[in-house]
Amino acid sequence: MKEYAVYKGEKILAIGTVREIAKQLKVKERTVYFWSMPSHRKRNKKNAKIAIRLEE
Repeated sequence: MKEYAVYKGEKILAIGTVREIAKQLKVKERTVYFWSMPSHRKRNKKNAKIAIRLEE
């Protein structure tokens, strides 16, 4: 399973699968996927939530 880490600024908010993160942060799974997209990173350069896929 693919694991992600969600950051807001330099603070780690959650680590786990998309389903685990969505449940922990009370958002939809597709929101977590959106946070990992390059287009989201380009639009939100300040203090936005960003999901990064972790290497296995």
